[in-house]
Amino acid sequence: MAEISPTLVKDLREKTGVGMMDCKKALIETNGDIEAAVDWLRKKGLAAAAKKSGRVAAEGLVAVFCKGTQGAMVEVNAETDFVARNEHFQAFVKKVAELSFETKGNLDKLKKAPYPGSTNTVEGELTHLVATVGENMSLRRTAYLEASPGVVIPYIHNAAAPGLGRLGVLVALESTAPSDKLETLGKQIAMHIAASQPIALTIDSVDSAEVERERAIFRDQALASGKPAEFVEKMVEGRLRKFYEESVLEEQVFVIDGKTRVKDVVANASKEAGKPIKIAAFVRFGLGEGVEKKESNFAEEVAAQLEK
Repeated sequence: MAEISPTLVKDLREKTGVGMMDCKKALIETNGDIEAAVDWLRKKGLAAAAKKSGRVAAEGLVAVFCKGTQGAMVEVNAETDFVARNEHFQAFVKKVAELSFETKGNLDKLKKAPYPGSTNTVEGELTHLVATVGENMSLRRTAYLEASPGVVIPYIHNAAAPGLGRLGVLVALESTAPSDKLETLGKQIAMHIAASQPIALTIDSVDSAEVERERAIFRDQALASGKPAEFVEKMVEGRLRKFYEESVLEEQVFVIDGKTRVKDVVANASKEAGKPIKIAAFVRFGLGEGVEKKESNFAEEVAAQLEK
């Protein structure tokens, strides 16, 4: 058998875009013949999957998986919302959420984790799914929360299936209060987060660069209004307070009643439970948020195909 050098594997990977382990396996199967290895990969559907990697994947599913004091969430993207209704894709995303729970939200470890019922890793199984379904897909991100003592509450908005949807939230509540009370409060807060999209839990946890950016914008706006200089800083601070009220979870008005701030909702729940309750952390995944979608028209797509 020919020696399969790292350089040979690298060359095949660059030629096909397929993962290193699959390239090595192809070279072993073809006794180091790189062209035959390309054909081997194509027959397995792996090279075809690589060709799809340039297409934007901004649809797909968000999935959650929780057990008591711990919870995990993942986002797996595909090109079209049609794939989100595919039972094989749904099963994959749901299983990946469970594996993310086991790897505590470490994306690199998750990709390398063995996929149950297969000889593939999670990343390898995704490549296989790409070849099978015929769309580019990506395991975009994952999150993990823990509250001890306490609970982690999941919420999926407009679920496509149990634990699966386009928008997911995890909320970690730290408390020794009865779990049923925590679950009710956590579900309401999670629904609030889904609707209100807070950027931070507390004022102190807002990114300082974001605060300075907002401050600079408000100062320019105040100066442009022609107000006297002595009023400018007061106007800036007033607008910053409004920014916090709109963007910070504890400062936001609770969407459930439309009048109470979230921090006061938690304080009231603590009094009723007779135990302190604290929002320890939260995570919100909106499907495809931040992914730049390429705009094109049908004529351009046909012309691009004719040029290949």
